[in-house]
Amino acid sequence: MLQSPFEVLYEDNHLLVVVKPAGLLTQETDLDNHSLENLAKAWLKEKYKKPFNVFLGVVHRLDKPASGIVLFAKTSKALSRLNDMIRSKETTKVYCALIEGKLPKESGTLEHFLRHGDHMSFTTHRGDPEAKFARLHYDEIWNRDNKTLVQIVLETGRYHQIRNQFSAIGCPIIGDAKYGSRLTLSQGIIALHHYRLQLIHPVTKAALSFEAPLPDIFK
Repeated sequence: MLQSPFEVLYEDNHLLVVVKPAGLLTQETDLDNHSLENLAKAWLKEKYKKPFNVFLGVVHRLDKPASGIVLFAKTSKALSRLNDMIRSKETTKVYCALIEGKLPKESGTLEHFLRHGDHMSFTTHRGDPEAKFARLHYDEIWNRDNKTLVQIVLETGRYHQIRNQFSAIGCPIIGDAKYGSRLTLSQGIIALHHYRLQLIHPVTKAALSFEAPLPDIFK
């Protein structure tokens, strides 16, 4: 059996669900074509002996320094339906983050207005014409040695939302120097992980749930 260059959580004729390692792009950029998407396309092409390039659509992206579940569509029909589901908030994405310090409450909701800048997100105000409302919900899992493991459910999906919002309350994600972390990890890695994904299959309508275990840096 052909070995995949990543962990595969699920595959059928319509979907591919894999675990992205931290430090790898989800999609290529003008400066770097080494990406999860390109690795997945090459793996599928070899696995099924496809003479031409395979179709693979990215349904959602993870920041390069983050890890966890990434969902791909293997058909244009599945991609269109999944994009509609994302826009309609019919999927549930749960993240885990290891943050600096102590949260103000063990459970809560964070609400901010964010503006997308140059490769960074900025906290702004309601009256900013470029502002987008951001909301997430969190639950503390544990706190020790001035570090907190937190579980996060996104209600909105803004650029760098989790990274920005926890930094805004003085609890940046560990390793995320861009957003104020003083603690370092391996170069190019932050302690943010897409842990669970729940959705309805776009074709079969079956309820699906996937989990990717936390990397060692969270333990």
